[in-house]
Amino acid sequence: MSREQRKWDHIRFALGNEQKSSSAFHDIKFLHNSLPNSSVSNVRLDSFIGELYLSSPIFINAMTGGGGEKTYSINQKLAIVAKEKGLAMAVGSQMAAIKDPLQRYTYEIVRKENPSGIVIANLGSEATLEHAKAAIEMVEADALQIHLNVIQELTMPEGDRDFRDALKRIEMIIHHVQVPVIVKEVGFGMSRETVQSLSSIGVQAVDIGGFGGTNFATIENKRRLQEYTFFEDWGIPTPISIVEAAMIEKPISIIGSGGFSNALEMLKGLALGADAIGVAGYFLKILVREGIEKLMDEIDRIHNEMLIIMTALGAESISKVKNAPLIISGETYHWLNQRGIDTRKYSQRSIT
Repeated sequence: MSREQRKWDHIRFALGNEQKSSSAFHDIKFLHNSLPNSSVSNVRLDSFIGELYLSSPIFINAMTGGGGEKTYSINQKLAIVAKEKGLAMAVGSQMAAIKDPLQRYTYEIVRKENPSGIVIANLGSEATLEHAKAAIEMVEADALQIHLNVIQELTMPEGDRDFRDALKRIEMIIHHVQVPVIVKEVGFGMSRETVQSLSSIGVQAVDIGGFGGTNFATIENKRRLQEYTFFEDWGIPTPISIVEAAMIEKPISIIGSGGFSNALEMLKGLALGADAIGVAGYFLKILVREGIEKLMDEIDRIHNEMLIIMTALGAESISKVKNAPLIISGETYHWLNQRGIDTRKYSQRSIT
């Protein structure tokens, strides 16, 4: 099967992979504030990933490219949305265009449509320094996203089977490119130990890509004769992974992704420690099924609801959301307790 066909298979199966709301989000509740001392007009949504300024804490996460006209069209429309709504955007893995330059246009369109916006390049952990420089140049990237997808590769019939020296390759890239490097999981979450290892080599930001969003084990199993069903329930739920990442000794910028589909979930992710929220599958389904205008309307709705909820909390900035008291219960509480994380630090804190 060609790489181009595989890229389109991923999109096709992702559209049919109905996302289930993670129970971990239901385990987290904001403590009500009857005296918020706030006003909707004073609430700000801007945030930072490292030194990258974001006018919105939401960004369009890596989805596609390298699959010919169909993926070109998706990236073009997503780039238009990113420009109109002031969102950062990551492209899908660019290895397809590095191996086949005829696919470059499916990625380059993102920068053409959004010449002044934040565009994030994307490669897998098998990438070399030369690959990284080519990917950054291709889209004039403001940052580089290196994705970790061990479970997807192991489930993929033609996937990689050797994951040695990934950390060394990432470190080499960090020290020789001129843009920040973000390391991203693709749907199975990052543990505290993984984030600590990445931080120790100079990674400036992680996208924890938790369990609960697009399930690439399920997608790849649709392409297998003999399914690896044991991987379909594998991973660290998104809210838990955000907390794990926030527990390392040296603070690191955290992007929460994996199953976010509404303003309340996004604010819970930010309150747990994320600096921004990446959305992919949810936006893709709206774009393909309902069109570009509906997607822009949905982003407006999410932004408005974030303003309303932040006003109720008395948190007029994303940094204050991070101090909003949270009550953590259920399986999420038990998981964190087993990992030695005291959840009382979330319930006892205060915005003021």
